[in-house]
Amino acid sequence: MEKKLKFFKERTLWIVVTAFLLAVIVLLSFTPRVLAGNQEAETQRLLSTFFEVFRFVQENYVDEEKVDPNNLVEGALRGMFEALDDPHSAYLSPEEMRDLDDTTMGRFGGVGLIISKIDRGVEVVAPIEGTPAYRAGVNAGDLIVAVDGESVVDLNIDEVLSVLRGEPGSSVTMTIIRGKALRFDVQVVRDMIEVPTVRQDVIPGGIGYLRIIQFTPLTVDRVEEALQQFADSDYSSMIIDLRSNPGGLLSGVIDISDFFLSKGPIVSTRSRVASETHVFYASSRNTIVPSDLPVVVLIDRGSASASEILAGALQDTGRATIMGEKSYGKGSVQQIKRVGDAGFRLTMSRYYTPLGKNIDQIGISPDVPVQEPELSEEEEQALSRILEEELIKDFLTRYPNPTDENIESFEQELADRDIQLDDRYVRRLVRNELNRTNNNPPAYDLEFDLVLQEAVNYLRD
Repeated sequence: MEKKLKFFKERTLWIVVTAFLLAVIVLLSFTPRVLAGNQEAETQRLLSTFFEVFRFVQENYVDEEKVDPNNLVEGALRGMFEALDDPHSAYLSPEEMRDLDDTTMGRFGGVGLIISKIDRGVEVVAPIEGTPAYRAGVNAGDLIVAVDGESVVDLNIDEVLSVLRGEPGSSVTMTIIRGKALRFDVQVVRDMIEVPTVRQDVIPGGIGYLRIIQFTPLTVDRVEEALQQFADSDYSSMIIDLRSNPGGLLSGVIDISDFFLSKGPIVSTRSRVASETHVFYASSRNTIVPSDLPVVVLIDRGSASASEILAGALQDTGRATIMGEKSYGKGSVQQIKRVGDAGFRLTMSRYYTPLGKNIDQIGISPDVPVQEPELSEEEEQALSRILEEELIKDFLTRYPNPTDENIESFEQELADRDIQLDDRYVRRLVRNELNRTNNNPPAYDLEFDLVLQEAVNYLRD
């Protein structure tokens, strides 16, 4: 019996190690040529060393329950990607691959946040419009430091995603830091998240307003429909709003850029692997927007990846004026590969704008810098009280459709409680809360959106 058990363990061990070595070979297959000579010998030596250490640990570590071969190999694979020191490359467990498949399909149970891991916690790149996190008031640039009371500072990005996602209907509490002094908890109920793509409308004066929320498989068709709507309304200028757009499909942003450009490069990708190095050109056959129609593109620190490709292409070619804040700065392209039920994502190339700029960790600088005035420390403290005590929600509970007189009375209530915040900011908080609870909020807010106001004035002048 003992011999059979030992044989079974040995057989299982060899299967697992073989699977690991196959995974390594899959990774190595992406190099531009087969390793040869001394390099190949060195690789074989390193793999032999790994197996020797793996087997010794598996047979001798004091806590036998911790030496499951699957766990050891998964840990080794995670360590391999961590050694790359690239936040966008990682090993993906079967559960993480399922989560990724949900995202690719456009539906998953969660709170609706696009996030990025930094040293101090998890930075919100963008909330997905209409989702629980968006309705709860989570903003791009917010820092999540804890989930359900447990710190996320030492977790990697996949572990954070795992705790934020869950069954629709279940609740989760996020501890958020905003600005320098603002710290508060936000409780949201998870929902089935459907990633939105485009919103559009025509601003008085013939200005087509196109907001691209994220680049998904449907975005190209939705943008084309919006451009047709603008043409039918006889538009004379256009605003593309890419603020808080976290990016998405490379192919989609190339097609959309081609709607505005008739020739020349849109973007190029450069890689160690010849098949991943490309230059993507515009074609006059695909141009939809007239070349003499004025275009303004709005960006902010939540504009990342594919949205930066579009902004960079239109900026470098002089096709549009870029307005707002410096963008996020993600200039790399990843591929997802499946290995069995698990898989990995690996940075395969970096992209470059038409003028040859890579904006990774740099971002796109606007031609016309415009941003909301920063709050003073006293105003941040006032805002903290408003959020923590849920004063805006309480006010709208009393007045679901507030009049100017109701809002003026509320502003006086805040002043009586020694909460000093600019009236315009208070009114914008009320408007935003109304929009977040609106199943069909307006596509734009020309009354309180200072950056959009600047863009409209720029085009009208």
